[in-house]
Amino acid sequence: MTRTRPLLAVERLGVELGHRLIVDAVEFSVRAGEFVGLLGPNGAGKSTVMKAAAGLLPVRSGQVRILGADAAGLTARRRAQLLAMVPQSTDLDFSFSVGDIVAMGRHPHVGRFRAETAQDHRIVREALAEVGMDDFAGREIGSLSGGERQLVFLAKAIAQQPQVLLLDEPTSALDIRHQFATLSLVGELARRGHAVLAALHDLDLAARHCDRLLVMHRGRLVADGTPGEVVTPELLAQVYGVRADVTHSPLTERPSVTTLGLLDLDDSHPERTSR
Repeated sequence: MTRTRPLLAVERLGVELGHRLIVDAVEFSVRAGEFVGLLGPNGAGKSTVMKAAAGLLPVRSGQVRILGADAAGLTARRRAQLLAMVPQSTDLDFSFSVGDIVAMGRHPHVGRFRAETAQDHRIVREALAEVGMDDFAGREIGSLSGGERQLVFLAKAIAQQPQVLLLDEPTSALDIRHQFATLSLVGELARRGHAVLAALHDLDLAARHCDRLLVMHRGRLVADGTPGEVVTPELLAQVYGVRADVTHSPLTERPSVTTLGLLDLDDSHPERTSR
């Protein structure tokens, strides 16, 4: 898979919430075939970047481009045809069946006055099968665990057939088996040609599965590179305030983090590191 085409480009993005600048001049791109992890401590601005890229928050400055087009100029339907987001919260005010939730992913393609076709139903079934939830289609979404709901919303995003996939902490409610299976599936989606951006907290999982890592700190992007370039004791000290040992597994050739203790966080912004 060639990785030359940016499907998602975030250009000097600034987002303000409650008269406070939450995201400041963040810039990066995600290409076809690439699985990029977005890391950073709580409050760093990860979810804000994801929501702004998905059109769920207004942009104060800069812009988001999807397949080269200014996202602000896209209709909601066209944006949904190109980009899908799996949110951090999967709570719903109304009860739907699992099959109905996943079928909502077809709405951008079906249109207002066209009924779902046999092909749409097949796409929904296949999406549920990909996340291992094909036996749950008739279950009410409210009867599922938090982890099971996360898988349902991932299936919905897959059924949407976007070119850009945004995932906001997609493994936060999953056990270790389903964490590995889910991120392996997401990596496979990237290899099929999607551009994938996932906000993650588990550094080992991110380093194991992602092609590239971005690190945010206090609203700014401070690192961009391969897992081996980004996950270092120095960055973990600056950004997370922890003393850590970083080793590289001979089996995966990826970094692994062992936290050894806490450090005082520097009030200054760490300088950005990149490839």
